[in-house]
Amino acid sequence: MRDITYPPIIVTAKAAFKLLGLRFQIHGDEHVPTTGGAVLAVNHISYVDFIFGGLATQRSKRLVRFMAKRELFDHRVTGPIMRSLHHIEVDRADGAKSYQTALDHLAADEVVGVFPEATISRSFELKEFKSGTVRLAQEAAVPIVPLILWGTQRIYTKDQPRDLSRGKTLSLTVGEPISVAGGNAVAETTRLRQQMAQMLAETIRAYPDHVDGAWWVPRAFGGTAPTPAEAERLDAEEQRRRAEARRAKRQGAK
Repeated sequence: MRDITYPPIIVTAKAAFKLLGLRFQIHGDEHVPTTGGAVLAVNHISYVDFIFGGLATQRSKRLVRFMAKRELFDHRVTGPIMRSLHHIEVDRADGAKSYQTALDHLAADEVVGVFPEATISRSFELKEFKSGTVRLAQEAAVPIVPLILWGTQRIYTKDQPRDLSRGKTLSLTVGEPISVAGGNAVAETTRLRQQMAQMLAETIRAYPDHVDGAWWVPRAFGGTAPTPAEAERLDAEEQRRRAEARRAKRQGAK
């Protein structure tokens, strides 16, 4: 697969990171396999996670094909970029197609980035995981590499304005590859989530910019972010608003 766009975009992104004065703490990136297919499982706390998640594989010189929602591909600006980077369009109404595309990438010894939570966590703690991440790795016979991002929510996340002010620290923690071959998909999904929850807690505790009472810090770690229960309620309200908007749009088109 030819990657004409990916290398210059990486260079451009790194230049932008310098302009923003971003500091990076990257731990465990030696765990990313240098060859062969792998599923990169990433927690989801912001709209820019797929931009920074790729930094975890730079040491191993791997490019990541992220599975991302269809709306990004439909956008007139981001759409052409996403397609040129060979990211994988996810249409929730037709998941079989994106699943097969991901399998094809893995069969070609690519690294596929997946967000097991499917949507951004408003609590910044882990939501429940979908089993698709494990099923994908099992069918492709590849390992899962867990990745925890922290600090990206301070740039652009749900219910908060974008903040491009300088000097933020972003932490990336990569865990050892996990083999899920032959296991029960539900049980292996639980195991993956438990490991990533432990990694998340360790990353938060080691975060140098931690501020007690900050909106971007989970309630369980001294912040004022919504609790998981409150976040679930907000998610449900958002889904209702979107459903009502779709109904109104359909009725308007009649």
